[in-house]
Amino acid sequence: MSVKIKLTQEEEIIEQEEDNSPIKIKIKQVDTPEEPSEPTVKIEILDKERIEFELQAKSAVNGDLMIFAHRDIDIVLNQKDRKVTAFAKEMNSDFVYGAESRLFEYLRKKGVLDYDSIQGGNIYGSMEGKLMDAKEHDVNKIALLAIHEWMQDEEPYIKRLKGHDEEVEDHMVNPDGEYSTELGEVPHEDQKGSIRQRNLFAPYLYGRYTY
Repeated sequence: MSVKIKLTQEEEIIEQEEDNSPIKIKIKQVDTPEEPSEPTVKIEILDKERIEFELQAKSAVNGDLMIFAHRDIDIVLNQKDRKVTAFAKEMNSDFVYGAESRLFEYLRKKGVLDYDSIQGGNIYGSMEGKLMDAKEHDVNKIALLAIHEWMQDEEPYIKRLKGHDEEVEDHMVNPDGEYSTELGEVPHEDQKGSIRQRNLFAPYLYGRYTY
């Protein structure tokens, strides 16, 4: 008995002869499918987005940033302690509290301030809040950007109140015909009104008359 084996790249042929009866066997090689690998996504940022904005601010000697552009409140960003504080500009009123409340509510919704850190400051009429911890970003720059966006939203409110104050002042200084006389500027007299200022008996001046 003789056996002949022929190998090729595509198939293997085995020939077997027995009793002058050739037997041919074809064996095809079947590739085993590989297990699919987990898909991987590689993201490479070639050009980072750059945000530019303008905000009127002053720097204190300790590095704090002070913002005085608002009409009712002054804003201080403590970069070292990562804290935002708002102070009343002139006097405490409903306008001041409303502005402070809007500011810290905006920063809270933007994810800049800790929810449980917003509270009244140690100065009367002030409000403060602590910035959240950020590992990948500079939280002070994010806070400045958020304050800038809030100031943009406050512009219509500030312009409306400023226009109202100018209108009231103009009405008092330059009244129209309904609230003014035909004589225009009335000269001041030496004595006006019903209460006399002279020739009065003054008992507290040892019975003397005033002249």
